[in-house]
Order: sequence, then C-alpha cells, then structure tokens
Amino acid sequence: MTQRNLFVTTALPYANGAFHMGHIMEYIQADIWVRHERMAGNRVHFVGADDVHGAPIMIAAQKRGITPQAFVAEIAAGRRQYLDGFHISFDHWHSTDAPENHELSREIYLRLKDAGLIYTKEIEQFYDTQKNMFLADRFIKGTCPRCSAPDQYGDNCEKCSAVYSPTEVVNPYSTLSGTTPVLKTSTHYFFRLSDPKCVEFLRSWTSGRGADGAPTVQEEVLSKDNEWLGVEGGLSDWDISRDAPYFGIEIPDAPGKYFYVWLDAPIGYLASFKAYCDKTGLDFEKELSAENTEQIHFIGKDIIYFHTLFWPAMLHFAGKPFRTPDHVNAHGFMTVNGEKMSKSRGTGISPLQYLELGMDAEWLRYYLAAKLNSRVEDVDFTKTDFARRINSDLIGKYVNIASRAAGFIVKRFEGRVNDAAMRDPLLESIRERADEVKGYYETREFARATRLVMELADRINEFVDQEKPWELAKNPEAAEKLHRVSSIALEGFRLLTLFLKPVLPATAERVESFLSIEPLLWSSVATPLSSERPIQAFKHLMQRVDMEKQLDRLLPNVPVAAEPVEAPKLPGGEAVADECTIDDFTKIDLRVAKIVECDEVEGSTKLLRLTLDLGEGRTRNVFSGIKSAYKPEDLKGKLTVVIANLAPRKMRFGVSEGMVLAASDAEDKSLGLFILEPHAGAVPGMRIR
Repeated sequence: MTQRNLFVTTALPYANGAFHMGHIMEYIQADIWVRHERMAGNRVHFVGADDVHGAPIMIAAQKRGITPQAFVAEIAAGRRQYLDGFHISFDHWHSTDAPENHELSREIYLRLKDAGLIYTKEIEQFYDTQKNMFLADRFIKGTCPRCSAPDQYGDNCEKCSAVYSPTEVVNPYSTLSGTTPVLKTSTHYFFRLSDPKCVEFLRSWTSGRGADGAPTVQEEVLSKDNEWLGVEGGLSDWDISRDAPYFGIEIPDAPGKYFYVWLDAPIGYLASFKAYCDKTGLDFEKELSAENTEQIHFIGKDIIYFHTLFWPAMLHFAGKPFRTPDHVNAHGFMTVNGEKMSKSRGTGISPLQYLELGMDAEWLRYYLAAKLNSRVEDVDFTKTDFARRINSDLIGKYVNIASRAAGFIVKRFEGRVNDAAMRDPLLESIRERADEVKGYYETREFARATRLVMELADRINEFVDQEKPWELAKNPEAAEKLHRVSSIALEGFRLLTLFLKPVLPATAERVESFLSIEPLLWSSVATPLSSERPIQAFKHLMQRVDMEKQLDRLLPNVPVAAEPVEAPKLPGGEAVADECTIDDFTKIDLRVAKIVECDEVEGSTKLLRLTLDLGEGRTRNVFSGIKSAYKPEDLKGKLTVVIANLAPRKMRFGVSEGMVLAASDAEDKSLGLFILEPHAGAVPGMRIR
C-alpha cells in the first residue's frame, strides 16, 4: 500500500487567552486521528500555530502597556503545559506573526491580484469617535439583520449562522466604548469571491472528494455550503483589508492598510508547515506539491464558511505549490449537561484545573473518543456519564484484564507466556476485528471504535470469569491450564491496548514496557506475545475517578445530572424519537406520488431529480439523496411517498418541492437505503394517515 503523506492542522486559537476545553477537544480529536495514521505507517506532519493578529490583541496589549508582540509571547509561553498535559503530538507550533506568514501572505495576495481577483472600492465603515479608530467586525454588536437575534457580532450570527456586513447590523454599538458608531468612508481591498469562476470552482470542490476517495466535506457542511452557494445573487465579495491602527501584516504597496486577520490566519497553516520543513531539512514546496500529499484540516462548526469557501478559493487561484484541502473535518461544540460551556454560568471546564486536580488526561481523551464521530454534532459532558465510562470501561473492563492475568504469568511461569495459547480461537476472533477498528479510526468514527473495543473486552472478561484462573491457581495439577488461560487473557489485553493506543498513548507506552514489546503499530496485530520475551511485574496503570474530590471540584456549580435512560435501539440503529401527539403528526401531509421522470443531477454524487405526480394537475420537482441506491431507470413509473407540505427549498440545482421518504440504518450504511412504495391500487394524491 502506498504511504500517505499527510499535512494535518487544527484551527488556530486566537492568542488573547489560555486554551479552553473547546480547543482541547479539537486537538484530541485530531491527535487521535494522527496517531492512528502514524500507527498505519503513514507520514504525518501535524502542525499548529497561534492566530495573533487583529484589533482585539492590539487593544489588549495597549491596556497592559506592552507591545502586541510581547502580549502574544506571554500567551505562547503557556501553551506547552496544555499540549504536553493532554498528550497532543504536534510536530511544530508556530505564530501567524512569524516571518514565514508575512512572506506567504504577501505572495498569495499578489498572486490573487495578478489573477484579477483583487480590487479596491470606497466603503462606509463604522468608526468609534471616542476611540478614534475604525471598528473591526468583532467590535460591533447589535441585532442580527436576518433572524433578529440580539447581541450578535458584526460579521456573523451565532444563532442562525448568517454572514453579513457590519453595516447591516440593526442598532449597532461599539463594544470598546459602548457608543453608537458613525459611518466614515475608507478605501478597502476586496477578493472577488462572487466571480463566476470562483463560484464554479467552489461548487465543484465542496461536492468533490479527497485523495482517499472520501467526500471533501461532511454532508451537513455540504448542505450549508450549498445554501450559501445557491443564494440569489451568489456569494458576496470578501473585504480583506483593515485600516491602521491595526496589528497585522501590511498590504504590499498600500501604506496604512493591513490584511484582515481572516486572510492571513489560515495561511498560518502553511507558514507553520514551512517553518517545520526548514527546521527538519524538508523542502516545503516539494512536500506541498507532492502527488501523495493530502492537506487535512480539523475545525469547529462555527468557522466552516471561512474554511470551505474563502480558504479553498484563495489556495486554488494562488496556484502551485499551494493546494486545496483534501478534507475539512468540522466538529460540534462541547456542552455541559446539555448547556453551552460558560464561565459565568459555572458550566465552563478549565483544562488546566482539570490537570491540577490530578485528573488523568487519558480519562478525557477516552471520554471524548467515546462520543466523537464523523458528523457535526455537539459533545455533551456530564459528571455521572464521565465517571461511569472511566470507572466501568477503562478500569473495570480494560485494565482489569491485565491485573487478573499478569500476576500468574510472573509468579508461576517466570513471566513467560504459553506460545501455543496465542493461537486460541478467542484471540483469532479478536484479531479478525482489527481492520474494523482501524477503519473506524480512519473515518473518525471514534465512538464506534471504542464501543467495539469494549465489546471485545467484555468477551475476554467473560472468558476469564468462565475459566476462573484464581481457582486454577489453587490446584497444582491445573498449572498448564492456568498458564494457557492467563496467556490468552494477557494477549487479549495486548490487542485491546493496540486498538486503544491512538486514544491512550501514555498508557500504551507503559503497557509496551510492562509486556516487553516493541511500540505497537497496526501491523503488530499479527505479532503476539512470545515466551522469548518475559513480561515485567504488573504495575497499576490507571486510577478510578473520584466524584467528590475531582469532578465536584472541577464543576462545583454543576449538579450531578440524573443518568439518562436510553431508549432501546431498534434494528434501524437508533433510538425511537421523542414522543409526539396526533396533532404533531397531522401537521405532516404525506401523499402517494408517482415518479413520472427520474434523472441524474449533473455535479452531484448523491442526488437524483424526481418529477412527481401528486394528482394536482401539475408535476413537482424533488431532489433526493438516493443516487447510491437507485438508477433513474429503476424508479420511473413507481409509486412512492412524499411529504407534500414541506416548504420549498432552493438548491443550486433548482427548487425542491417536497421530500421522498426512505428507510436506512442510522449506523450501518452498508445495509442500504429503500424508498417507501405503497401497495398496488394506491393512486397519486392519496393521503397517508
């Protein structure tokens, strides 16, 4: 198999404060994936950096009476304790104010200018007459012009995800002085994001696939991108300049004008990689333009607009050696007891306090892994669930196996396992699941990986409970069986450690030492323990969580939530939805429809265009994501079921006037997808009650 060359980043944290738990969650997600790739023998360059430019840092530094450079240096000095504390394996950590970023930002800008995508125009911009400065978007707040949500920032709404100009904000005010800003005219530089060639490229890129064949962006992200790309009038051009005073990178040949931080910040990914290449003797341009290089970003769902529209357009039109991302992997937020994390409400978790309380970093790594998947979903933290998963899964299931078997091997058999036992059917059945676990890591389905590992741990513990080695140890005549049973359990533990190594790297390292084995790789599945290398005496690997001394002190104002009673999962792979009333049901108008025509949708890998007859005297146009399961000719003439009163949705391919119903398994996509078909005799227009 060809070795992959992976250039991996996480979103750059803004250097106006310490890391918060949202940062740590993202770094852990990326780190688990990176460690998996390294275990698979792939070449990984994992880099990060501080995002240091912009008015907020300039103002914060002024308040302290120091330079912005001195301010961000203080922040940077505190990063290592977090990264090391949570076992985050970045190869390099950089800054967007480094020379590499100044150089690359200017180069990319000039290339975009040469491509005819940069222009200037006079704009009206809010100005704070008390502070004597133009206001950056984040220093303006007011009511969202789209959904009327109050107290939203001047560039986007956190409630409805709308992106807009600060001058569109209703009842704006300056967050610096509290005064109402005035409009003043200034020359600004713009990137022609609305250019038809940009829009055409982005439609292709967002619906495309990376070098590994997987979609470039997740389904939820693509849906949002399609909304932005399908808006009447297309995308808006992007204001990429700010006026002095501003802490940032000055625009070439434009004194007093600086790049807006969102232009130079993502270029910081490249700058960090370049600095890493220079440090390690690699050729930056050669690495970036190599055919087997893949560029992978991990980000939060709040910044997908910048990373899936602006960023790929910049890279594409800047030309080689710059490359567009193969994947932009977005994740949700971290919540506590279902609420947004907030210091003021007492629902914020301090990563540093977590470590200072003696809480194991790998507890958090495992807990997050047990909840993270490839979708854009929030991850909820509750104290009860956290304690249960660690104490039950990691201690009660995983570590317990080693503690039950290792002592017998060391005390009775000189630390040497029974080689014949390594071929036991139980172990073979566990080895057979290695590719499945590995596949879950590859697709970022970490929750499914950990769930499978714990199922395998249950099987090993059931085997130990059944064979009762503690009873065998009392009978001298059962020594051979004791040797075999303990050896099987210990080899099973080695395999579980291998499967959990991306999540528990420090524990895996201790286990490797204890078992006297080489560092575990995915290829190590086929290299069992051997009597030629005696194991060492077992030492305790992990403590239990203490609710009172640790979790209650970490979140003193957060009650211990009652453990939710999970609804049983049906064969469809998901629990029954929340209860609804008959009134809720009757709001949905389900009708029998005849598929008059069915066509493929040019530019889409998922959609089919259905022309439906609902007995209305006209036909309806409906787009349905069923292309993976059906060919157009298979559907023409069939009856199906459609939601008839769903609000029409404008897509870039046209307007969709309903939704065809289909059944699928929420977890196992290999089971297929099936549209609903009424019995013979039903006619178009009949209502389903």
